[in-house]
Amino acid sequence: MSRNFYILAATLGFFALLSAAMALVPSSFQPGLPANGSLWRTVALFLLLAGLGSALVGVMSHLFEQVDRRSEEERLARRRKDRGGKGRSSRG
Repeated sequence: MSRNFYILAATLGFFALLSAAMALVPSSFQPGLPANGSLWRTVALFLLLAGLGSALVGVMSHLFEQVDRRSEEERLARRRKDRGGKGRSSRG
């Protein structure tokens, strides 16, 4: 699940860099596109913020998945230990 957020963050980051580069290109090279540099910078900023937010969600998702996995492993190990201990004491 977190891998999807990382991919989304990378894609949004790429488009943010592309938009920032478009702000530096002269308007004569952009026929039919918005030539306002501040518009490209604003779009780049929003894309960058969305990419960073997506990366944060990916990191938090991965963190919670890891905590769930470790608690499940601990619970299973404790269950095996409890079953093993009871089996030995009842046989002895």
